[in-house]
Parts: sequence; structure tokens; C-alpha cells
Amino acid sequence: MSRPVTITISHELGKDEARNRVRDGFEKLKSQMTGGLMFKFSEQWSSEDTLTFDAKGLGQNITGQIDIFPNHVRIEVVLPSLLATIAETITGKVEKQGRLLLEKK
Repeated sequence: MSRPVTITISHELGKDEARNRVRDGFEKLKSQMTGGLMFKFSEQWSSEDTLTFDAKGLGQNITGQIDIFPNHVRIEVVLPSLLATIAETITGKVEKQGRLLLEKK
């Protein structure tokens, strides 16, 4: 059974800088995941502050959305049943990497 996961990460960057970092970070994630030909990504900025995406690979389909707000970023992902069993581990790693990506430098 698939499992929806929501992660909210606070930031002090403002929308524009947060959007730029999410855009760059998502591109790096895609290249890391597709470098080994594990996943194929499709994504679309459905608005200036909303990125919807789909990742397919290893017989799995992951869908999600990233929304950028002035003080936080919300990541909503639906994990397929195989990955839902390790949702806490995945959530923890995404949260950690997201905090690093959005920390004020």
C-alpha cells in the first residue's frame, strides 16, 4: 500500500532564494539518481512556487510536489508500497538534506 509523506522545512531565505536553492537541489538529486540509471524523473513547475514531479525506476513510481513559501518549504511525496516500509528513514534523510540546502549561509 502506498504511503503519503509530508515534510516541512523552515527557512529564513525568502521565497526567491528558497526557490533557487530548491531548483538547484532538485537538479542535483536528479543527476545523482539518474546517473546510475536507477530512476527517470519528469518535473514541471506548475506555478512559480510549486514543483510537481514523478520518478520511475526499479518497478516503482514516486510522485510528489514541492511548495515554496516565504518561511518554509513543504514536500509532499507518495511512496509506493515497497518504499513505504522505510518511509521514516527516507523522511529523515530528505529532512536532513533539505535543512542543509535551505540553511542561511
